[in-house]
Amino acid sequence: MSEQYVSNSGPADDWWRSAVVYQVYPRSFSDLNGDGVGDLAGVIDKLGYLELLGVDAIWLSPIMRSPMADHGYDVSDPRDIDPLFGDLSVFDRLVREAHDRDIRVTMDLVPNHTSDQHAWFTAALAAGPGSRERARYIFRDGLGDDGSLPPNNWTSVFGGPAWSRITEPDGTPGQWYMHLFAPQQPDLNWDNLEVLEDLRTTMRFWLDRGVDGFRIDVSHGMAKPEGLPDMEHPSEILKHTDDDPRFNREGVHAIHRAIRAVMDEYPGTFNVGEVWVESNEAFAKYVRPDELHLGFNFRLATVDFDGDQIREAIASSLAATDLVGATPTWTLSNHDVPREVSRYAPAGDTGIGELRARAMALVELALPGTVFIYNGAELGLPNADLPDDALVDPVWENSGHTDRGRDECRVPLPWEGTEPPFGFSSSADTWLPIPAEWASLTVEAQLEDIFSTLSLYRQALELRYNRPEFSGDTVEWYGAPDGCIAFRRPGGLICALNASDVPVPLPPGQVLLVSTPLDAGLLPPNTAAWLV
Repeated sequence: MSEQYVSNSGPADDWWRSAVVYQVYPRSFSDLNGDGVGDLAGVIDKLGYLELLGVDAIWLSPIMRSPMADHGYDVSDPRDIDPLFGDLSVFDRLVREAHDRDIRVTMDLVPNHTSDQHAWFTAALAAGPGSRERARYIFRDGLGDDGSLPPNNWTSVFGGPAWSRITEPDGTPGQWYMHLFAPQQPDLNWDNLEVLEDLRTTMRFWLDRGVDGFRIDVSHGMAKPEGLPDMEHPSEILKHTDDDPRFNREGVHAIHRAIRAVMDEYPGTFNVGEVWVESNEAFAKYVRPDELHLGFNFRLATVDFDGDQIREAIASSLAATDLVGATPTWTLSNHDVPREVSRYAPAGDTGIGELRARAMALVELALPGTVFIYNGAELGLPNADLPDDALVDPVWENSGHTDRGRDECRVPLPWEGTEPPFGFSSSADTWLPIPAEWASLTVEAQLEDIFSTLSLYRQALELRYNRPEFSGDTVEWYGAPDGCIAFRRPGGLICALNASDVPVPLPPGQVLLVSTPLDAGLLPPNTAAWLV
């Protein structure tokens, strides 16, 4: 079982309740072998940086064996490391060395689907209709006299139909299989008990190696409605609603209870689910005491830089977890969401976008609960402007080049030097090109600048851990000028955000930290402050 650690974020078994978790996108974090793609040895090499930053844990995006059709979310062997990133011995060293620095290690788990190169799917194609092998996936006969039409009208989240037709072993056109994502990602049949047993085996495999938890991909997926009814409304790419038959079915909760039972065998571990639902009541079901420890709430990652919207996102998120006594989570970006500097930039003005991103970092880190930081957010990275021929996200191809996908928020990190690849790799040919204009955003440059975004994050994390004013599980809202918000933690911390166009007075108190300097004692636009 996983070793136990005591940190300043709380008792060993529930350390995650107020932790700061740093998302490492391994392809883009640090490349030590010089092939242009980040690897686990690169993560080990940068553990000192993560310790300096002050995070409690890292979450590794997919590193399991995969053909990389969706950059690791198409898993061909869930109990091995893909050679692109290293091997199990390197992974074990990463866990060991991270733990030596009091940094816990969590990793992605992908239970909704496998790769089409997984041994199970290969066997399903060879075995034929009605076989035990096909029963692990969702195979159906097609509609129409010759079965040439998909079994229903479902579309893929990535664009195009959610069904692909196979050729049977005898060479004839055959059944269709469901894939809610890319065709290379066939959905598993969670009505089949063999699927759950295999996931339990996978979880214990990693937990026994010392992993401290999992981020569960598509946690609102897996369960499918009986009869697979047609969709009433066409869906948008990368979006869905609470009444979408493809997701958020009641049967998913029994699956999460089974997953939680395995986690409970390993005290001090936790799981966090990717839960894209809209209503508070629907979200709360996923974080009941016997289901997920945490659920990603993406409200702050999807609202505009607007005081009313931000306050509503915070209040709604707290209300959702309060329904079942769960711990809230906060994040401003991830590998699927545009970077906050670009998202907050009016008319593409990333200068203002950076000010707003700095301010929102203080808002996020002032809130009770668990905070997730996407690698590069602490550097104030914007989305990269990539040429069409550099795009590799399957969304770009599956959408018929109508949606550029998520590559622009996945570009490798700049570490040092004055020109690409900025110390990310010894190869200039990185898997996505790094913009030359990021020279001022490198870790090296920002560590030497006390006013940099990286320095702001380091100061904020240190204060969050060491000041007693950050205690308490609730927030109390203050009256604030139009376009502004202010709240107080029970321990005494006050956070004020000015999302208006004019400087405003600060609430009473001693200033601990500001995201940008005050203006004659006033809080400038696009700025946040902490006070006690």
